[in-house]
Amino acid sequence: MRSLFRSCPLLLVLALVLVAQPAFAGKRVALVIANSAYQNAPPLPNPVNDGALIAKMLQDAGFDVVDSRYDLPALETRRALRDFANAVRDADIAVVYYAGHGIEVDGANYLIPVDAKLERDADVYDETLSLDRVLVAVDPAKQLRLVILDACRDNPFTRSMKRALASRGIGRGLAQIEPSIPNTLVAYSAKAGSTAQDGDGSNSPFTIALSQRLTTPGLDVRRALGFVRDDVLKSTGNRQEPFVYGSLGGEDVPLVPVKAAPSASSAPPPQAEMRHDYELALQIGNKEAFNFFLAQYPDGYYANLAKLQLAKIAAEETRAAATEKARLAQQEQARLAYEGAQQLQLAKAASDLRAAEDARVAAEKAKETAQEQAAQAEQRRAAADAAAAKNVAPVSPDRPRETKVDAKIAALPAPEAPAPPPQAEVAKLVQAELRRVGCFTGSANGEWDAASRRSLELFNQHAGTKFDVKAASVDVLDAIKLKPARVCPLICASGFKRDGDRCVRIACAPGYFVNDDNECEKRKVRQSPSARYDRSPSARQERREAPATPKAEASAGDKPKGGGMPFIPFFLP
Repeated sequence: MRSLFRSCPLLLVLALVLVAQPAFAGKRVALVIANSAYQNAPPLPNPVNDGALIAKMLQDAGFDVVDSRYDLPALETRRALRDFANAVRDADIAVVYYAGHGIEVDGANYLIPVDAKLERDADVYDETLSLDRVLVAVDPAKQLRLVILDACRDNPFTRSMKRALASRGIGRGLAQIEPSIPNTLVAYSAKAGSTAQDGDGSNSPFTIALSQRLTTPGLDVRRALGFVRDDVLKSTGNRQEPFVYGSLGGEDVPLVPVKAAPSASSAPPPQAEMRHDYELALQIGNKEAFNFFLAQYPDGYYANLAKLQLAKIAAEETRAAATEKARLAQQEQARLAYEGAQQLQLAKAASDLRAAEDARVAAEKAKETAQEQAAQAEQRRAAADAAAAKNVAPVSPDRPRETKVDAKIAALPAPEAPAPPPQAEVAKLVQAELRRVGCFTGSANGEWDAASRRSLELFNQHAGTKFDVKAASVDVLDAIKLKPARVCPLICASGFKRDGDRCVRIACAPGYFVNDDNECEKRKVRQSPSARYDRSPSARQERREAPATPKAEASAGDKPKGGGMPFIPFFLP
């Protein structure tokens, strides 16, 4: 058996993982809902960032299903819970994370979708989602049901809401809950009746602590949430205390199985095994794989390579977070400009955007540096492996001369990289995304013509990017996908005006027309000379009865009213 593991290190790794896993570590599923873009309340800066961080944490922890949804209206929230309930049916562990606004009415808690208006207190029952509905979705899980609510923020709806019943109570934060379903925990970002903080960064203090503690391998979920409480109290100066409601049994219930520690008495692993396990971690390519490798081989040549790969992954995470923060800053600046905010607010928003862009650029440079260092290390490793294949590998203190078996492993062909998509398909996808953000009005046909190049120029101008407009690329596609809403301003033709995100025809009242300034102007009616002289019978009668002026009398003596020859008086002899 020992020789079998020696010949196949992957079997040894799998055996250690299977032996170390507790019996309850079966199928694990998670649903992440994060609401930032509220339509009838000021937007929240952090929930979408918090949701993305928790979703990535659960994915890195090896969860079988991680369904992440952002900025959901009420109908989509109900659908997401219904779909997730189907995934929970055969799961051992089910986790729901929600970030956004929540409200407590008459001792019951409700999650607020982004399209809720809540003009009256009774609207809560129609426009929100009860916390009990979330608990029903996780009910089928066999071992652990965990609901995490980062929803104890200061709620603007409670201030503007009209009370239909004076006796109906609306509390501050969320109300205390005692789950009736066994093996269920409900974690609040702040104790019942109190509010939580969003923090000064891109993530809330509660979510930051969760990401650092919750998926620690082998750590019981109750102890992990206890550490989260301690971290949040420390980071907020004891102003915010997370709280957990519900109970579990006497056994430890970790979200992530414990990792097998290498035996201190075992001999150092052969170099070929280390290389094989490193190549396996490199092929998987995520943070958990490299951390597992370092737990088995903490020192040496391949450990240094794994640390470079981890640095590259961390740089990419930092870049993604900085890009998202810059996007939110740009969105906030656009919102303030659209709402006609004061110059002081606009100046602050512009300053925040410049700082976020500087951080994004710095993160991009750090990512490029980390990628370059990792790539150079891999090139050196490939050259050393090629030399080992010829039995001329250099000898070093941490990398002894390899055998012919090592040379055969090193000579194995590297896995082929996936072929890039055709250029026409990339252009078609970029055109479709440019249409979505309002920079392109043509059809997404895959032909990168002059109109497509102009649309990318518009995107560069309004998004602050500097992409080459001569051709569409995957980098351009990824950058446009990061924009959640319109980037290029909506320009309406003459005779049309902007109504939200579309152009509508300007309607003027009768007798008015749309001028060159797109304003309704009264139409001037030109009268003919004949129309100026009123020839109606009543007007003629009025003119006959009007007293004559001296001039009129003189003229009347000279010329009769009916026209013709003037009257000449004469006397008969």
